[in-house]
Amino acid sequence: MPLPVGAVAPDFNLKDQNNQEVRLGDFADRKAILLVFYPLTFTGTCKGELTGIRDNIDRYATGDLQLLAVSVDSVYSHKVWSLQEGFDFPLLADFWPHGEVARRYQVFNDTAGFANRGTFLIDRGGVIRFAEEAGPGVTRDRAAWDAAIEALTVR
Repeated sequence: MPLPVGAVAPDFNLKDQNNQEVRLGDFADRKAILLVFYPLTFTGTCKGELTGIRDNIDRYATGDLQLLAVSVDSVYSHKVWSLQEGFDFPLLADFWPHGEVARRYQVFNDTAGFANRGTFLIDRGGVIRFAEEAGPGVTRDRAAWDAAIEALTVR
């Protein structure tokens, strides 16, 4: 089960595909966060989901909302994949300690060794306002988080 709605989102510091540090707390009081955990780069379902995000980026990366995508892959894998697929949003490497951030959000799959598909909408105050988790091979319900984003940004 992912961290519940109403919980304070754990802060983290991870490197993106350009080897730049990204800290969740840096967005506090400025933007809400759409935090998307995905299992692995170069895989079918993950590619489908992230290209869907890319193709609708105006919904998921705005002046009020920051998109952060996280997997256990390395910075180098993320760099190649982002160039191949045109992902201009941060792909964060939860590489070492392996899956630590996914564990803190309670979406790490110990059996598989990577994160399940966890989706969190975090408000400007650092509180989780939407949380869902889907296992490997199961596509997320993007309409549900679209509705949560709409509800949060209307406030």
